[in-house]
Amino acid sequence: MIKKIIFILLIVLSVLKINAQESEVTTYYFIRHAEKERTDVTNENPNLTEKGQQRAENWSAVFKNVDFDLVYSTNYNRTIQTAIPTSESKNLEIQFYNPKELYSEDFKLKTKNKTVLVVGHSDTTPLFVNTILGTKKYIDIDDNNNSNLYIITIYNNSISDILLTI
Repeated sequence: MIKKIIFILLIVLSVLKINAQESEVTTYYFIRHAEKERTDVTNENPNLTEKGQQRAENWSAVFKNVDFDLVYSTNYNRTIQTAIPTSESKNLEIQFYNPKELYSEDFKLKTKNKTVLVVGHSDTTPLFVNTILGTKKYIDIDDNNNSNLYIITIYNNSISDILLTI
């Protein structure tokens, strides 16, 4: 009798393990950097304005209940400064991605089955989202818009997306 119970338990555990492995969920949250300094048009790496710093803090509040595994940013002051409040609140180190290599195989592997924040730019953020979706659904973000939040969920190879304005 004990052998039968152990055998049944092993079968149940095997089925549960297989089902857990088949249920793969990856969620990406994409935002553009907050408001940047515009006083020096020759500065290609400006910092955030005071309003931008406040928006970065607000993003952290928006993401309060999101359990991020990773936070990614391009290596620019404005994107890093936008990511810092969230990364610090989650005790996560900011990872950098190359905006010229969106959704690379390396990025896919590192983020698979994770919940990820990605901070980018007005042109790279929609492009990154479109690359994951495999279609040109979203256009570049207007230069005065720092409030878009794109959420993509990949569940067992099925992709869903939503665009929110926060």
